[in-house]
Amino acid sequence: VQLVEAGGGLVQVGGSLRLSCAASGRVYDIDVMGWYRQVPGEQRELVATVNNGGSTKYVDSVKGRFSISRDRAKNLVYLEMNSVKTEDTAVYYCYAKVTIATIEAKSEFDYWGQGTQVTVFS
Repeated sequence: VQLVEAGGGLVQVGGSLRLSCAASGRVYDIDVMGWYRQVPGEQRELVATVNNGGSTKYVDSVKGRFSISRDRAKNLVYLEMNSVKTEDTAVYYCYAKVTIATIEAKSEFDYWGQGTQVTVFS
């Protein structure tokens, strides 16, 4: 699975930005897609995920401000970022989890995009 992000950049506090991620390759095995972010010197943290059933999960700090959506037909996932804050500044990574199940075993694989910088300025 290959993931390519787009949409990062500079945004003023309180503004909005939309990130997109296009998946290619073995997309039919993807069961979860989402976004993580990382600030230099800190661990990568989950921002939001959406599974094949449409269930979403958000980190508390973005609830009510960010929205994740997925277009499975086009193999795209989006992150709508509203009311951004300076603490949202980070490199945002697209994420996909692939699960391959056979009678004998189940294997899970994580895939990452190259990352896109989001900088929020005041």
